[in-house]
Amino acid sequence: MGQLDGWFVWFILFWVVVLVSLMGIGGFFMFRKFLKALPKQDGKSDLDWQNYYLDKTVHLWGNDEKELLNELVSPVPDLFRQVAKEKIAGKIGELALKERAKAISNDLIIRGYIQATPKRDHKFLRKKLDEMRIDVAPYEHFFD
Repeated sequence: MGQLDGWFVWFILFWVVVLVSLMGIGGFFMFRKFLKALPKQDGKSDLDWQNYYLDKTVHLWGNDEKELLNELVSPVPDLFRQVAKEKIAGKIGELALKERAKAISNDLIIRGYIQATPKRDHKFLRKKLDEMRIDVAPYEHFFD
């Protein structure tokens, strides 16, 4: 009773490592969300601005444009897809308001998608656009 068996010690150590790793990963994503919710110098956070652009442009979206956005974000893992879609739609809304667009166009969607996507994911975006037979030549300067 004084000493634990060898396999039980390894079992406990394995679960300690797994749980600490999972909590670290979860904490990382929670911290990122926390940073996005902090107000900037203008008094609004990144999430506030994203929601503002979404609210101001929701009436500009047609069904075809929503389907295009859904198709573009389809390679994103299910767990992150909704967050990615909201971030991208917010960027598209920002562009639409700056350009005083009357409706969301395919051009706005592609430009907003490129600008909202981190550079490390551009190769996946290019692949998806290629699969959809969308010419990226007019948008090359947005990839830089």
